[in-house]
Amino acid sequence: MKSKKILVIGSSNTDMTVKAGKLPLPGETVLGGTFRMGHGGKGANQAIAAKRLGGDVSFACKVGKDSFGKMSLEKYRSENVDISSVMYSDCPSGVALITVDDKAENSIVVASGANADITVSDIRALAPVIVSSSILLMQLEIPVDAVMEAARIAYEAGVYVVLNPAPAPAQGIPEELYKYVSLLIPNETELALLSGDCTDSVEAAMSAVEKLKAAGAKDIIVTLGSKGSMVCNGDGPVLIPARKVEAVDTTAAGDTFCGALCVALSEDRSLADAVKFATAASSLTVTRMGALDSIPFREEIEKLS
Repeated sequence: MKSKKILVIGSSNTDMTVKAGKLPLPGETVLGGTFRMGHGGKGANQAIAAKRLGGDVSFACKVGKDSFGKMSLEKYRSENVDISSVMYSDCPSGVALITVDDKAENSIVVASGANADITVSDIRALAPVIVSSSILLMQLEIPVDAVMEAARIAYEAGVYVVLNPAPAPAQGIPEELYKYVSLLIPNETELALLSGDCTDSVEAAMSAVEKLKAAGAKDIIVTLGSKGSMVCNGDGPVLIPARKVEAVDTTAAGDTFCGALCVALSEDRSLADAVKFATAASSLTVTRMGALDSIPFREEIEKLS
């Protein structure tokens, strides 16, 4: 790798979260919830996680020229994330409406706004930033064709490309994208959507992993929630167990995992060691409410070891 810079390209949202006793059924109103508003979006979550956990991080996103966009950028600056590559849109900034129940399960609806306005031309304009990075981390809350172009530019420049395929589209992702990706990080649901296979057992999950590898994916980490993570590379599969904690909100756990993993990889740790570091970070995240507010700092992880 040419440097230790981590570039995150992805979504920026304002999260509006209600904590309630249960998730509402269609047509049902649930009373007694508590409300909080904060910053989020999978891209922002992952960028701030990587920064708090010790990474050298740049974040490229697109925001509207509105109060939500302004507040988000102020937050990123306060976290010392490099936002010199942020783009602006005439669309509203992205918003996510989140409901969390008393079992820490969540339901999320996203109005993508400016996130959906990231174009292939925008990505090409970011090429100098992409090729000067060591690791490129992306998700799927921005258009897939933009993700594809960024991955292609990075791949051709020898940049390590990490893709968290979340949310996974029901139709899957273009097969060409897999060949550009160095590391794919789906959860069980995303693995099932991408492969078209059932993933309700370790054997079934491994079959789905092999299907994605045949499509061109290289290393794959499948996150399994409370069961841990399955590392599938040349040495795998290896199951890295989760840490036992009392979860109150799982909203940003996967994003913390991805950001932490990239930090560990930028420090030249092995993939298995990077997963252990990411597991520790995400285990702290689920013990707290909110998205960005729940993401831990490096010193908190070091106290666990």
